[in-house]
Amino acid sequence: MTVTPSDISTHEADLDLAAEAAADDLDLAIPEEVPTADDPGSRPSSRDLDGVGFTLDEFASLLSKYDYNFKPGDVVNGTVFALEPKGAMIDIGAKTAAFMPLQEVSINRVEGLSDVLEPGEIREFFILSEENEDGQLTLSIRRIEYQRAWERVRQLQKEDATIYSEVFATNRGGALVRVEGLRGFIPGSHISTRKAKEELVADFLPLKFLEVDEERNRLVLSHRRALVERKMNRLEVGEVVLGTVRGIKPYGAFIDIGGVSGLLHISEISHEHIETPHTVLNVNDQMKVMIIDLDAERGRISLSTKALEPEPGDMLTDPQKVFDQAEEMAARYKQMLLEQAEDNEPMGVTLD
Repeated sequence: MTVTPSDISTHEADLDLAAEAAADDLDLAIPEEVPTADDPGSRPSSRDLDGVGFTLDEFASLLSKYDYNFKPGDVVNGTVFALEPKGAMIDIGAKTAAFMPLQEVSINRVEGLSDVLEPGEIREFFILSEENEDGQLTLSIRRIEYQRAWERVRQLQKEDATIYSEVFATNRGGALVRVEGLRGFIPGSHISTRKAKEELVADFLPLKFLEVDEERNRLVLSHRRALVERKMNRLEVGEVVLGTVRGIKPYGAFIDIGGVSGLLHISEISHEHIETPHTVLNVNDQMKVMIIDLDAERGRISLSTKALEPEPGDMLTDPQKVFDQAEEMAARYKQMLLEQAEDNEPMGVTLD
């Protein structure tokens, strides 16, 4: 079918009539009661705003709530966002990024920040100082590790634990080690080894705690106590052991018994009076001794040859006789101790 221009005009006229008819069915006029923008009645009164939004006091309180009051000594969470040659920039929610110097990154020696931190990492930081003139705080991880290290060594001391630590240096007074990152000192008198002190560097030693004092920054340990305790677990009073004289003093001799040192006091050498141990003993002498006391807390082993004498004075006249009969005399000594213990037991009470 062919569509002519007159047909198109007629169709458009029909659409216009339909639109007019639809408009007649709708009331599109603007109601007279709708206020205009400049009409005072269109604005709500202050009474209408009661209970809506914030008062000035509430707004000030809200600002105070989120105005963090950072002060030295606080521990805060922060995010590492930049590592620089001299330190790290940390976001802790303050107005200005905080700074942590390289020397505060760890209680242990580190080559660089990247050994400990990485950008984006979230962790705890200790606030070292007030804000500087630029509003920047100084932070530390080392201080947190330091506090926790002291807590740990105090707990280890309380448990009377034996630890192992590497000697990193020696001096005239003894040896230096690190325990939980803290520097510890082993006095020379508490080092029990046949090595020269200087040869102990890089050796791992078993150690017991002698002193833990955070206020004075003193951490003192004993190698001898650790060895004695370990040795004591395999020793008992009344046991005869083979030892070597390592040192002689006016008050007695120090005897090495398998890596630990025991004291043979001058009064325990013989039943007979002795002016000086040098008259009976020589350094490097090998001899049998009997254990008469084990003091684990002080790390001391007390020895005796007097208790092994078949006859009083044998250590002065015939020490070989003493050593030959040592086990027999020790058995008698143990029996004597057993009888003494039985005699000291309280009598039982019988009820009829």
